[in-house]
Amino acid sequence: MKVIALPEVDEYLKVLVKILWQKGYFAFEETAQKYVDDLYDDIKENLPIRLHRPAPSYFDEYGENMEYAVFKKNKHTQWYVFFRVYQMDGEIIYQVRYIGNNHTVAQYL
Repeated sequence: MKVIALPEVDEYLKVLVKILWQKGYFAFEETAQKYVDDLYDDIKENLPIRLHRPAPSYFDEYGENMEYAVFKKNKHTQWYVFFRVYQMDGEIIYQVRYIGNNHTVAQYL
């Protein structure tokens, strides 16, 4: 099994570091970077074993027949990871296509 992310997701995570730091969620940019790195590591390591749910049609703009899993990082924030599962050369691939949190996407779930 392999977990990969679209380039758009990688770019979002880079921007997320700056957003978290500039909005004051973290006092230091390095701390925000560690938070995002830990989130991405958690996704790569645990997405295949997380409970998956079908993504509502609202998220079809990121791909059809997607699923999502929830990653709770603290008592205030849950991250929703939207993905598709493929099989290529006998290997199962989890392709992350979009990431949002409870502050931005929960109302659509």
